[in-house]
Amino acid sequence: LNRVASLKEALGSNAESFLQYSGDDGTTTDFVIAGGDGCISVTANLVPAQMSKIMKAGLDGDAELARKLNEPLAVLHKKLFVESNPIPAKWAAKRLGLMESAYCRPPLDEMDPAYSSVVEEALRAAGLI
Repeated sequence: LNRVASLKEALGSNAESFLQYSGDDGTTTDFVIAGGDGCISVTANLVPAQMSKIMKAGLDGDAELARKLNEPLAVLHKKLFVESNPIPAKWAAKRLGLMESAYCRPPLDEMDPAYSSVVEEALRAAGLI
């Protein structure tokens, strides 16, 4: 956040309107607890309510609750990136019955079957299956 703080200083009077968002689900909870404004989340495509609760707790200053809610998702945050985004997320959404197909438009393809067990175990660790 030090680099972002320097950027805010450079913005002068516009600094208050400059919101800080994380793009890394694995570090988002601590980012928000430290003063970040939220996240652009991949995991939220699978568990939007859970990610919303985590962000709300962090933004409300309840670090303990935010971390407690995030803990079951820690492995999932990592394993959704075993291949390029959105390939594993789409596979997981299909596995959870949220989508009928894990199809990704070209040049992407469906997830390599070698990673199916990896993502499946992450879904299991998160209590989603």
